[in-house]
Amino acid sequence: MGKLSLRLALLLCLSAPVLCAQTETISTPVAAPVADAPKIQAVPAWYDRPASASWFPRNWIRGYTDFEVAPSHNEPDLGRCAFPQPASSGGAASSCTAYARYMFSGYVELQPLNRTFAKHIFFFFEPRFSFGKNIPQVSYLSSMEPIAFDRAVGVAFELPKHLNLRVTQHQVDYLGRYSNYLGPADLRTNGPYGLYTTVGVRWSFGGYGHNSSAPY
Repeated sequence: MGKLSLRLALLLCLSAPVLCAQTETISTPVAAPVADAPKIQAVPAWYDRPASASWFPRNWIRGYTDFEVAPSHNEPDLGRCAFPQPASSGGAASSCTAYARYMFSGYVELQPLNRTFAKHIFFFFEPRFSFGKNIPQVSYLSSMEPIAFDRAVGVAFELPKHLNLRVTQHQVDYLGRYSNYLGPADLRTNGPYGLYTTVGVRWSFGGYGHNSSAPY
């Protein structure tokens, strides 16, 4: 009986570390899964309007700007001064120097509506500013003196087959001293093409031209 008790005590001592290790392994806490951080969605810019908006849809205002420089002996003639100028105009001292060195122009379309019949209507504006102070074969300068403000404004209606019906009004205003008499060489014209109104049809092809926000 004493030997049996001794053997049981020895077996119990040998198995105690194993039981303790299993208890510690089971009782180890399991780390909770980390929740994914919420995704931040980009906020569209205030000017980035949806294409389906009823008012001011995407690309409702569009166009381009252009800046040009004319090399010497290539100045655009605004039709204001006689050529050649009379001897009485003063030669290089003549005040009639309406030959442009620089031109700043552009074209803008406005189509604010995107619903009903009115979605096919858009307005356009085509300005051109001329600057310079030159006399062909007499005086060539780099001056940026303002000469004239040439503009065309109008309204257009989209038609099928890349056509649009346009009503255009054109006008020229002389700037600065060019709004006054310029001496013997002054032809006193109303500028390139002067004041007029036209009704016409424009056809765009090859992917060029008016890009409507709402197809016909």
